[in-house]
Amino acid sequence: MRYCINCCIHLLPNDLHRQCFRCRGPDHNNQKCPVCRGGNKIPLYADSKQMKWLAVLEVRTDHCESWNGLLCLRKGKLCSLMFGLIIMTLVMVSYILTGAKHGLLLIPSPFHYGAFASNPSLMDNESLSDMKDHYQPSKMNISYVKDYPSIKLIIDTITSKIEFITRQRPDLEELRKQEPHMFSVIPNKFLPNSKNPCWYEEYRGNTTTDPYATNSYALYSKRFRIIFDYLRKVFWNHLYHYKDKHYRLRCLPHFYIIGQPKCGTTDLYDRLRLHPDVRFSAIKEPHWWTRKRFGIIRLRDGFHDRYPVEDYLDLFDLAAHQIQGVLQSDAVKERGKRNNIIIGEASASTMWDNNAWIFFYDNSTEGEPPFLIQDFIHAFQPNAKLIIMLRDPVERLYSDYLYFASANKSAEDFHEKVAESLQLFEGCVLDFSLRACVYNNTLNNAMPVRLQVGLYVVYLLDWLTVFNKDQILVLRLEDHASNMKYTMHMVFQFLDLGPLSEKQEALITKSPASNTRRPEDRSLGPMLPTTKAILRDFYRPFNTKLAQVLFDDAFLWKRT
Repeated sequence: MRYCINCCIHLLPNDLHRQCFRCRGPDHNNQKCPVCRGGNKIPLYADSKQMKWLAVLEVRTDHCESWNGLLCLRKGKLCSLMFGLIIMTLVMVSYILTGAKHGLLLIPSPFHYGAFASNPSLMDNESLSDMKDHYQPSKMNISYVKDYPSIKLIIDTITSKIEFITRQRPDLEELRKQEPHMFSVIPNKFLPNSKNPCWYEEYRGNTTTDPYATNSYALYSKRFRIIFDYLRKVFWNHLYHYKDKHYRLRCLPHFYIIGQPKCGTTDLYDRLRLHPDVRFSAIKEPHWWTRKRFGIIRLRDGFHDRYPVEDYLDLFDLAAHQIQGVLQSDAVKERGKRNNIIIGEASASTMWDNNAWIFFYDNSTEGEPPFLIQDFIHAFQPNAKLIIMLRDPVERLYSDYLYFASANKSAEDFHEKVAESLQLFEGCVLDFSLRACVYNNTLNNAMPVRLQVGLYVVYLLDWLTVFNKDQILVLRLEDHASNMKYTMHMVFQFLDLGPLSEKQEALITKSPASNTRRPEDRSLGPMLPTTKAILRDFYRPFNTKLAQVLFDDAFLWKRT
């Protein structure tokens, strides 16, 4: 690209610069010059084409001799630079506003909380050296310290709103009105010669009838179809024939492992089913009381057809067949002995998940559910036994996050999700009761991590409004992991199970742990010390109340 030095005009393809008076001499006439005529402006050209408006540099031909051509060029460049900066600023402002709205900003979140070494009490008396033993600092940690006071205010607000108010139990007639079909299927009395709650139900089908044709568990899940295929083959052989009628034995569980998720319920289930007197449902976690009876298959998929109670009872047919074999044996018939086989069910959602109530039950009081899962279980089985396995709620939440998060898992991401969930929970308790927030479907679905599952005492107190304390066994995962033999003996005694041989006991207590953390999750390491401190602050008042209810300071989880 070449320029006419004398008048700073870009070299045009038609050599119009030759008509410039500084190139031609003093006889140049502006009025006759085809370049200067017409507004005294000359547009720049590149490759014979006029440039776009953002790139056009206009050079004014001034009659004044004092107008320096070089100054003209510099002024044009300066104008172009300023205009470009304005455009860039507008683009950046638009990006920031849009990114902030959709959470797409590539800048640190305002909720970064640091390792506040100045306040060691926040770590439950853990020293800084203890923290270094199990945590390798992240590059992001420097920015986490500045906003801790903000999140501490949120926790203080939540703590100030905590009230443990006893709920009112609904009347039995109210429950009947809500679930008339369930009450028409399940009797109020069970067989006296069976430890497990069972009864005979008349079967009106024939040998060609498929008793599981409409079972929703078989229809919606391929992995359960093998089980039901087997049940179809043996079904007719297990019917009880009496006076030209056919009867099938129906059973409910004798005990429930009701919670909590990521607290070792799978390991307890796997060990208990090795006991010769214990049977379980065909599916470990049917989630019938909490989800399937409302038509929830997967929470993200919304509602489907509701699973009737008959579909739930079908899951215990394998165990019922074995119980019936005992009931029909000579020992029971002639010697008056009873069946000692018991059935368990291990849905870890039973204790806490009442999210569906708002879609089915009316007459709520200030956002609190009028009916809970335990109301219906107690209505049918007032003598049921309940087992609860708990864990330090701080560690439970991180394990829950690692298990259910699908992508971008990291200690930093977990920290961000905890901060957001605490904000949402605070917003709820400012307007509603603690119970209303714990059972709030909208809130629970909005929180990125399930903070509410770790509020153990809130759920336990609600279960104690309908069941006696001696019907509930509460265990700690930490104790189970350190002394498995002791905790299993506690469970055997609670369920009144018979003695075991040394070989049977060794098989139960020495088996490898079930459902341990996946290798890819272990590689992520522990949560940030800051996150742990924040969660300890949040859960502390709930753990304190739990320890008071159970008369056991181990549930404070001061050192885990």
